[in-house]
Amino acid sequence: CVYIRQSTMGQVRLHQESTERQYNLASKARSLGWRPEQIRVLDRDLGQSGSQATHREDFKNLVGNVAMEKVGAIFSLEASRLGRSNQDWHRLLELCAITGTLVIDEDGCYDPAEFNDGLVLGLKGTFAQAELHIIRARLHGGKLNKARKGELRFPLPVGFVFDDDQIVLDPDQEVQGAVRAVFEFFTREGSAYAVVQRFQELGLRFPRRSYGGVWNGKLIWGRITHSRVVAILANPSYAGTYVFGRYQSSKAVGPDGAIETRTRRMPEEEWRVVIHDHHPGYISRDQFLANRQRLAQNRTNAEVLTGPAREGLCLLQGLLVCGLCGRRLTVRYTGNGGLYPAYQCTRRKHEGLARCACVSVSATPLDNAVSARVVDAVTPLTVELALAALTSLEERDQAIAGQWRLRIERARYDADLAERRYEAVDPANRLIAATLEKRWNDAEQRVLDLGAQIAAFERQSLRAVTAEQKQQIIELGRDFPRLWAAPTTSPRDRKRILRLLIKDITLAKRPEPKQLQLHIRWQGGVTETIDVHLPPNRADALRYPPVFIDEVRALAQSHDDHEIAALLARDGKTSTTGKPFTASMISWIRHKHRIPGPSAPAGTLTVHQLAQRYGVSCGVVYYWIDLRVIPADRKAGKSYAITITETVDQRLRAWVSRSHRIPGIPKTV
Repeated sequence: CVYIRQSTMGQVRLHQESTERQYNLASKARSLGWRPEQIRVLDRDLGQSGSQATHREDFKNLVGNVAMEKVGAIFSLEASRLGRSNQDWHRLLELCAITGTLVIDEDGCYDPAEFNDGLVLGLKGTFAQAELHIIRARLHGGKLNKARKGELRFPLPVGFVFDDDQIVLDPDQEVQGAVRAVFEFFTREGSAYAVVQRFQELGLRFPRRSYGGVWNGKLIWGRITHSRVVAILANPSYAGTYVFGRYQSSKAVGPDGAIETRTRRMPEEEWRVVIHDHHPGYISRDQFLANRQRLAQNRTNAEVLTGPAREGLCLLQGLLVCGLCGRRLTVRYTGNGGLYPAYQCTRRKHEGLARCACVSVSATPLDNAVSARVVDAVTPLTVELALAALTSLEERDQAIAGQWRLRIERARYDADLAERRYEAVDPANRLIAATLEKRWNDAEQRVLDLGAQIAAFERQSLRAVTAEQKQQIIELGRDFPRLWAAPTTSPRDRKRILRLLIKDITLAKRPEPKQLQLHIRWQGGVTETIDVHLPPNRADALRYPPVFIDEVRALAQSHDDHEIAALLARDGKTSTTGKPFTASMISWIRHKHRIPGPSAPAGTLTVHQLAQRYGVSCGVVYYWIDLRVIPADRKAGKSYAITITETVDQRLRAWVSRSHRIPGIPKTV
């Protein structure tokens, strides 16, 4: 087997002499007596590094064939061609020694089974690996030294180009506008996903620079993605900082046992080279740090976050921090259809540190308390804020319109270029002329399409603000409470205002029931504490107060249920559900609180008293009442009032003494 390898594709293209020398080893094999059909050239590892055998398929096949005794000799230009890893090299030598395979290079023929030959081959493999280490150390030292001077060149992010070994802003105004739009949208929206949505809503494109191939160095315009936005916001180059060592590669054993090279992001304190104000930037250093902090807060797996303003109904989402465990409160929507939002902290419960949630409270009272405080705090500054918002709105519209103008200018340039190429072609060459004519027509059509899109954008999005509209905005600024409570103000807009004013809010319980404290930390560093009184729960809200129960007890001494309901209605009192009182409601209140009805008139007996007097059951007394044996009077909501005369008393006593079966009493008694 003749093994051929070059470390990179650049060496294959540019250093062809080395490749040719390796292919000539096949001629050497023929001169040593091997027939052409016995010689196999392994050249699929051209362009692969010899530091490991993971991606070298021909080397793997060579090792397998040696182990199966299918190889008589291995021809290689030098030991480094077979591998620069002692592990791979010595494993191959061990197999060659077992199977009797020879190793032949330019220096001679070696039998690994012989001690001296094996020693020489082992030293050659060690020198090959050491040579790789020395080369890498020399190259890395040169790169690091050049990077410390800020002169090491590497692919620049979109928006920068090299000019006489200096990093400058891309002279293409459309590219600059697209990059600036990313930072402006993020400053306003506060979320990378929102930046992507804004680009799509406005029909804006974003460039990327191609490296390698026929498109090397050219810009390709397309849709922006979330990963691109995050990469731009996290890249310090846009703040004018030169950085070397943001990423570091390391080797690890993969799931299949192969050695893999992995790249990980290094923390800022471990960056090898950091040079501030090295080149012009799109944003300042402070703005870059603020953007990075906002990205960290937007992460869903961070410890304590504020998060971007979202579309939910809870105004304090992402701002509330638990006063017990220090973690962020989450939002939960309960009820049929999720109509009742609540803030809760269940982290300690989920981690097994507690048996119940730290806190769970309805969102409405907290939102109302903070909203009232914000309205009071913001009102004196609303006029200035309104003017600043108006200026920002006009600048945003002009920037977006400028991007559209640059885009159509580029399309017109492409159309003019296509026209000049078509006019310069030889008319006799119809094939080329037809192709150039089609490109010209396509370019002109793109200009027309962009013109229509720009016109639609100006009609829908680019609205000029008149003097009357400015005055209306200023009036709205003076009336901030009405603007805050207006139905046209979305919850997301209110959340954005809160995040401009408030950094976070710590929620703490007070010893008193239904009492909470909100410790507000404003963006300027000032802290403030407000008390919040929670409304009673449903059961407590439906429960009548003791004062009302005492009033019913006093009225029940001389009035029946109907009379009590009428008296309460006359005083304008209603039930806990807001309904007027009825006799059945009063009866239930008396039954629940064991309030007796009014006393019976003097000289009358109740059913129970009469049953005890004659030694019969209450059912017999009711039977007597139904047969009108005894006179009984009963008002609505009251018990029977029975009057017993001396004659009736004698008749009842005589009947009871003679009767053996009470229900059999004759109707004529």
